[in-house]
Amino acid sequence: MAEPAEDFETLDVDMDEVEEEAKQDIQSSDSSDSDSDSDEDAAAADEQQLQTLEKELAGNPSNYDAHVQYIKSLRKFGDIEKMRKAREDMNALFPLTPSMWSEWAKDEASLTTGSEAYDAIVKLYERGVNEYLSVSLWCDYLKYVEEHDPAVQDFSPEGLSKMRNLYERALTAAGLHVTEGKKIWEAYREFENNLVTSHHEENTERQEEQERRIRSLYQRQLSIPHADSESTLVAYTNRESLQQQQKKGNSAELEAIPSVVASAYKKAMEIYKARVYHEEQISKQDMSETEKLKNYMTYLKFEQSSGDPSRVQILYERAVTDFPLSSDLWLDYTCYLEQTLKVPKIVIGAYSRATRNCPWIGKLWVQYLLSLEHSHASELELATVYEQSLLCSFSSFEEYLELFLTRIDGLRRRFSLSGSAGDSLGFSVIRDTFQQAADYLSPNLKNTNGLLHMYAYWARLEWELGKDLAAARGVWESLLKISGSMLEAWEGYIKMEIETGHIDAARSIYKRCYSKRFMGIGSEDICHSWLRFEREFGTLDDYDHAVKKVTPRLEELQLYKQQQEARLVAESVPRGDDNPAKKPSQKRKTGIRQPDEQPTPKRQKGAAENPVQATETETETEKAVVSTDSQNNENKTLNDQQTKPSANKELYKDQCTAFLSNLHLQVKDEHLHSFFDDVGGVSAIRVLKDKYTGKSRGLAYVDFTNAEHLSKALAKNKKLLLGKKVSIVRSNPQRNRNKESSEKNTREPGDKKARTTATESTGTLEDPKISTEHSKESGAPLPASATAVDNKKGDRHELKGKNTFAVPRNLARPLGWTKSVTKKDEENDEIPKSNDEFRKMLLKK
Repeated sequence: MAEPAEDFETLDVDMDEVEEEAKQDIQSSDSSDSDSDSDEDAAAADEQQLQTLEKELAGNPSNYDAHVQYIKSLRKFGDIEKMRKAREDMNALFPLTPSMWSEWAKDEASLTTGSEAYDAIVKLYERGVNEYLSVSLWCDYLKYVEEHDPAVQDFSPEGLSKMRNLYERALTAAGLHVTEGKKIWEAYREFENNLVTSHHEENTERQEEQERRIRSLYQRQLSIPHADSESTLVAYTNRESLQQQQKKGNSAELEAIPSVVASAYKKAMEIYKARVYHEEQISKQDMSETEKLKNYMTYLKFEQSSGDPSRVQILYERAVTDFPLSSDLWLDYTCYLEQTLKVPKIVIGAYSRATRNCPWIGKLWVQYLLSLEHSHASELELATVYEQSLLCSFSSFEEYLELFLTRIDGLRRRFSLSGSAGDSLGFSVIRDTFQQAADYLSPNLKNTNGLLHMYAYWARLEWELGKDLAAARGVWESLLKISGSMLEAWEGYIKMEIETGHIDAARSIYKRCYSKRFMGIGSEDICHSWLRFEREFGTLDDYDHAVKKVTPRLEELQLYKQQQEARLVAESVPRGDDNPAKKPSQKRKTGIRQPDEQPTPKRQKGAAENPVQATETETETEKAVVSTDSQNNENKTLNDQQTKPSANKELYKDQCTAFLSNLHLQVKDEHLHSFFDDVGGVSAIRVLKDKYTGKSRGLAYVDFTNAEHLSKALAKNKKLLLGKKVSIVRSNPQRNRNKESSEKNTREPGDKKARTTATESTGTLEDPKISTEHSKESGAPLPASATAVDNKKGDRHELKGKNTFAVPRNLARPLGWTKSVTKKDEENDEIPKSNDEFRKMLLKK
């Protein structure tokens, strides 16, 4: 009976276990269902995001971030074809970072196999290492070829030669990298060490050859300044010691490191120690991008002063890898390569990468075309680069003009060298390029010298190279329709006709334009130009005809000029509260003369027409009326005018401000800070902006702490900033302040009473504009009594005497003016009376 009971208990235990397992199965089933639901939701969300990104890229292919997110989403689905296409589309518009290239190559390697896949991946690595400098990407490239190339795996001579050449390329590209270059050297030595291990049973000669290769790699690396050269030296000495012990036995004395190697290592360490500070500055983690770029530029200047072009080039490559969108950095780099390295292949490659990273900088495209021409590139390659540049958006139309002209210059040179219009490069290519430039620039560069020079260039080539005078005339006629108000356009057209010997055609152009209105004195110039032309090329009848046409036009222009000058004189008269004629102390006064005053003589007939004669009739009494107080006040005014500028000079003597012009419209304060980093002492920056649009006007003021920093800043005049040559001059507000001060001194409140007294006594009027404008309008000198007193400091002029012909009526002292007036007269004398009215008043009295 015991045995059955035992079996029953065992059965109960087994049933409990089965039940527990069933519960666990149910729970696991529920969790798997929930996990599958969450996975489906995540997949649906990813699919939705993928569709959204596809729509975004279809509408805006230039969205860099959308490309990055799209590729990241495709990697979740593992669709190699879509990923490949997405990456190719992005790389067609943008350069890819080293990490993107490495990720692309690894994805291709993991999802594709075969010899075709190997070749495609090698091409990807080649494209990647040519985009930016990256030691890690080079190491991935070397490792992939070493592990997957069949020839290298078989240790065939071709495979070994191929691998060593690839390592040497890597050393040339990144072996001088101070902090990371040693990684490539170590990988190279490891490859050679593996060959020693794999050939341990072969002959001694091959073993010794491998040892020499490895020793040479050690010695080459020790001659280069790297961050961890001490460990390389230790590894080298240990290996050499081991080799000597194996050859001579343990009891043999070890030879010291060769003196050549020791000397090279010592020199390399000195070079490294001189660069430790700069390496630390560009490796800081807690600094801004602007500060890091500034540290790079300082480091570059230091390297350039050392005079090693290879080391400078490596540092430039590191800088553009970290700051690929810095146009100033690319411009400096390419300029350095052209002036110092002068290797066409390297220069062209740098320009190609620069225009991909900063396609909006027109100067880079211009220099790219010129470098291709220097290297004798084919017309197809030049045309391709030119067409690519036209797809970019530059900041100004002047940059497009420079690009068009650069292309035309190259075509002209090639056409001239061909010596025949029947060459494959016909003149039609030049004409089409000019027409393309004219269609694009003419609406935006009307009445500008740049457009004028382009059309003049076009017309000259049509005549000289195309031998088509009608086409050349058509070019000028097209320009006149666009910029017909420019005198230079007509003059250029006339000049071409004269140079080609077509005098009658030139004369007909003069007849078309002599009556047109041009800016400034252009209308007068074209008339005089016509007279000179007829004097030199025409007959007497032609000259007489020109005089007959031009003379009325010149008289009309002279009359218009006089009217304009008179209007300016009228506008220069003070009005309102500033008008001294309306102030109580300076109102017109009429009435009975004082007993001690001499009667004013009647004005002679014709005095207005001959003011000099009228002036000569003044009595000696009139000339002596000016009081001593008035003279003292006048002297005080002059002294004030002389001392005011001195005060201004004292006020501004410590101001150290530079005025900047021709700035790029995108320049901001941080750009100017960076531009003057090497100068130092910048205390304030003010970029001038349009008060309506808020956009930059291309002007700025920069304050410096002292004159020393200012002088250093002025030395940077015409240096490049964002691709434009900046004009830098010292700001001198003293000149304008002196002018304002001198004008203000003529109206000083303290001198008001004295000037009023002098005016009442002698009819003197102090107004520099009136005195000077009269001379211009009348064409005659001022009379003796109204000659100007020229004060060099204040530039003040006075009109003295009774003659009032040169001043406006509301300021002139009329005949019959006296110092004593009644209150009634003062109240009723609001409207100025003419001289004839005052004569009648005197006759009545």
